[in-house]
Amino acid sequence: MTHDRSRPRRPFTLRLLLTATVGAMVAAFFVACDADPTGDAAPTTTERQSSAAPSSSGTTTPAPTSETSGPDCAPVIEDMSARQRLAQLVVVGVDPTDPAAAARLLRNEGVGGIFIGGNDTTLFEGGALDTVQEAADLPVSIAVDDEGGRVQRIDDIVGSIPSAREMARSMTPDEVRALGEKRGRQLRERGVTVNYAPDTDVSDQPAGSVIGDRAFSADPDVVREYALAFAEGLQAAGVFPVLKHFPGHGHADGDSHQSLVTTPPLAELRDNDLVPYEDIGDYGQVGVMIGHLNVPGLTGGAPSSLSADVYRLLRAEYGFDGPVLTDDLGAMRAIADSYSLPEAVLRALQAGADQALWSSGGRTGEVLDRLEAALDSGELPESRVREALARVLLAKGACEAG
Repeated sequence: MTHDRSRPRRPFTLRLLLTATVGAMVAAFFVACDADPTGDAAPTTTERQSSAAPSSSGTTTPAPTSETSGPDCAPVIEDMSARQRLAQLVVVGVDPTDPAAAARLLRNEGVGGIFIGGNDTTLFEGGALDTVQEAADLPVSIAVDDEGGRVQRIDDIVGSIPSAREMARSMTPDEVRALGEKRGRQLRERGVTVNYAPDTDVSDQPAGSVIGDRAFSADPDVVREYALAFAEGLQAAGVFPVLKHFPGHGHADGDSHQSLVTTPPLAELRDNDLVPYEDIGDYGQVGVMIGHLNVPGLTGGAPSSLSADVYRLLRAEYGFDGPVLTDDLGAMRAIADSYSLPEAVLRALQAGADQALWSSGGRTGEVLDRLEAALDSGELPESRVREALARVLLAKGACEAG
């Protein structure tokens, strides 16, 4: 399961044609992700590998914090209470049939994002999400996982798109870029701002398995090329892409919806599953979702979404400084079998996540109560909250221009 790294990387040129509706977000995010406060050039992947080898402790010691520059988030943050700051660090699933309930969640709890799953299309019709967005004091991330194939949300309204594997088999990267832009426009017109796609897993699993045809290919170079294309198309339409499931679910020994699963050792992931994350700045303004995976040589038996070493790997070695969120902490047994939802959210933020996701919805007050208590006691450092909050606000264009 090794990959020949002597082959030259396929050329790929990003052409970001972002709409005016997300201009502020784009400017903020490029500055935050690309600027180096020391004035030094960003290290190459090789340099990071030689200087930032993670341990295998699996502890919740936070990953190193990093400074951001550009738009100033401090005035926005100072105007928020502690609970309001913490609420921005969660993404909560909502009932797709009930726009009023989604609006109440935003008015009452002020969460940073909502996630819409399932097959019902009520929230995507009649301007429902515009009304939901208007219920919030700050911009809200309205997210779906519209990958194509068996993971789609608006296909009943606008039609289906192929699975990732089918895209790579039957389409060129330029055609996938155009498809991503078309789908992005269809999502954006309905109020969606974030898509948990493309899937950057590398997999040769049978089509219907947990990753299967959700992966573009078993060749990591092909995955990277097509993921770049789909992400660029979404960006051109004004939708924020999220790469998943770092550090790679494609060769895990099971389904993390059912239990904690184990991947090949980190050394093998570097030559295969992690290849799509190399030179991650090429993707432009994206987020990254962390999976619930036990990685020998990295997580020490803990789920990757709760392991500081995983966030350190992504930040320090792969050079990513955009927003990072967890996979579902509420409905996936890799987490739920061992941790209550409030404890899982707390551990994820302690470890280095910027936002914690649970698709099942509910329990928001309970989670925020636990986070407030942890902040008061010092379990959750104020510096960790501010670092995460700055990334979240920058990505949503909610900070003041510098």
